[in-house]
Amino acid sequence: MSDKLQRAVSFTIAAGYQLDKQAFDFLNTLSQTEDPVKLMEEVIKKIKNLPQKTLFIQRSFLEEIVEKALPEVKEEKSSLVTPPSPILEAKKVFHAYAKDIDADIKVIEDPTDEICETGSIEEYLEYFQDRFQRIQRFLRRRMDVKDATSISEALKSSVNSKVKVIGMVAEKRQRKQRVFLTVEDLEASVTVLVTPSTSQEVIKKAHMLLLDQVVCIKAIKGRNDLFIAEDIVWPDVPKRKPNKASIPVYAALISDLHIGSKMFMREEFSRFVLWLNGKFGNESLKNLASHVKYVVIAGDLVEGIGIYPGQLDELAITDIYEQYGMVSKFIEQIPDYIELIIIPGNHDASRRALPQPAIPKDYAEPLCEARKVYSLGNPSTVRLHEVELLLYHGRSLDDIVASIPNVSFQTPDKAMKLLLQSRHLAPVYGKKTPIAPEKRDFMIIERPPDIFHAGHVHVIKYDTYRGTLIVNSGAWQKRTEFQKKMGVTPNPGIAPIVNLQTLQVTPINFTASYV
Repeated sequence: MSDKLQRAVSFTIAAGYQLDKQAFDFLNTLSQTEDPVKLMEEVIKKIKNLPQKTLFIQRSFLEEIVEKALPEVKEEKSSLVTPPSPILEAKKVFHAYAKDIDADIKVIEDPTDEICETGSIEEYLEYFQDRFQRIQRFLRRRMDVKDATSISEALKSSVNSKVKVIGMVAEKRQRKQRVFLTVEDLEASVTVLVTPSTSQEVIKKAHMLLLDQVVCIKAIKGRNDLFIAEDIVWPDVPKRKPNKASIPVYAALISDLHIGSKMFMREEFSRFVLWLNGKFGNESLKNLASHVKYVVIAGDLVEGIGIYPGQLDELAITDIYEQYGMVSKFIEQIPDYIELIIIPGNHDASRRALPQPAIPKDYAEPLCEARKVYSLGNPSTVRLHEVELLLYHGRSLDDIVASIPNVSFQTPDKAMKLLLQSRHLAPVYGKKTPIAPEKRDFMIIERPPDIFHAGHVHVIKYDTYRGTLIVNSGAWQKRTEFQKKMGVTPNPGIAPIVNLQTLQVTPINFTASYV
């Protein structure tokens, strides 16, 4: 892209507008003989005087302005009908490596067609029984837990004997330097005491425990129904070597667009879309863009309606159908050789309770008409070139932050690590995270993922834990009043790009005018 064309595009974005693909190609051709900045200045003037303003500038509108503002170009119009391809920058062709690669995508888990809860007492019982039994199986695969007995059997043991039980944490109380736990299985319950004389590692584990979490307790049998804890064992994901792609193919992991909000970062997201097209950024970054085969959006595509008190004052688009219509305008600009995978978040037009089915067709129709989209539920698991990605919006991170010391909204990677250790995406029941009582607990992490991708907290963080790449993808929304009240400082406008061949992460900051 020439310097003049770059300035023209930046000027357009800064003014709050975006060129569609045909308009950009036309402007690119025109820039060979005319000043594109001058033309776009004239275009923006004309748009501001229109009774109905538009976000996307179309080629036909540019041609009309050219005829009026630059009459000498009219004679050459026929030569501008077919834009040059490919686009050149510094006489170098932008070749999309990913365009020549066949998509390799398989949906492993998607709750959309399996959700069937009615809210009966029986379903609540089945839900927790399923959670307990399946996580118990994970624990019993461990060599140090295989000999665990039921709580009722352990209660029959003699005083001072060593016992191991698997149970769900029903209650957690702290008194001075002691931690009291009520742990139960399908038949009985017991009180577990973590004393100050226990090792610091075990005390730390006790403080990290979450309600409704299934763990193994190694203890000494006390009097009556009291156990004195010696260790706490999480089900945890096994330490392993992750799967990797055989070729250098990349995935852009993003979330939390919040289109429809006044705080939506339209200019920065436009740069991201331009970058995917090879039309923004320096040569190194365009090389990265050429390898992107997948864009994965982990929820909150739109700002939604009625999500929190006073939201109406912060909406730029007050109709949710129009919000999704605007999303479609952006995603249709993503090259068609790039596969798009989306799941809903708590702001999307899906049910609030987890698991969430895919965004209903009534709302997702504009997206599917704009381009091919893999619309899945929350959470879902997909395999891209043999690399398994667990996709989860991240609503339960609110409960983790509220419950666990030294974990905050600024450290979502720590909270996500705890979810992996728990083998469950929403261990705490009955707090901020609404969970539907399905017969099967879809929030259990059945398959240890190669990549665990979430969002929700608007802070980009990534780390590796036991072979799993943890990525929280940040957001595309500026700091809101609610976040200010909560003391959350987001770092939006940054897209983490993952090389599926190496699992290395390259964060690209689109808040800068030139990258």
